Amino acid sequence: MTDHLPKTRFTDDLRAASEPDWSAAADHRFVRALFDGSVPDAVMGAYLVQDHRFVDAFLTLLGAAIASADRFDSRLRFGRFAGMVSGEENDYFLRAFDALGISEGQRAAIPDSAPTAGFQAIMREAAATRSYPVVLSVLCVAEWLYLDWAARAPQPLPANFIHAEWITLHDNPFFRDFVAFLRAELDRVGPDASEQARDFFVRAVALERAFFDAAYTG
Repeated sequence: MTDHLPKTRFTDDLRAASEPDWSAAADHRFVRALFDGSVPDAVMGAYLVQDHRFVDAFLTLLGAAIASADRFDSRLRFGRFAGMVSGEENDYFLRAFDALGISEGQRAAIPDSAPTAGFQAIMREAAATRSYPVVLSVLCVAEWLYLDWAARAPQPLPANFIHAEWITLHDNPFFRDFVAFLRAELDRVGPDASEQARDFFVRAVALERAFFDAAYTG
């Protein structure tokens, strides 16, 4: 009888292995304050300045996914997503910085927080492996964890576009579809590199939790 029981997904196993950090990040006080629009401007600004630092390393990671993917259709998906990050998402950052009164010079003068440096490092470390499962593991954390918290947002969203658009950037049909694609790809190729994939996944989730914490301590 046990032979007929459904197997758990590889990505579900990775998520379970990352607890309690996953749940702590997805239900972080920053996330709860974002939902009700009560994040102070200073905290939101500090968070966005640090998050914008990921764009360069993240595009490097997407480039590694394009290079290491074993299917042409997969490469196309990554290419389309890279276009969204370079365009729509980066445009949001620039509009948010203008609204918060944070100049380019001010942003440049702010040092990386420890979690920011750590996440940039793990993205570049994953890219350097040239291993598709490893690259997917870090990408999956970066996108799936954000969908997990953003999908919990109550309606209506906050009136301030800085809060509302950060939520909708991570919970919309295009983004949900991309996360589903990432999970399916990692379910498909991850078991062949399970230990390495788990190591990168768990470390990335811990860094995401620390990143949320740093918004208040930085």
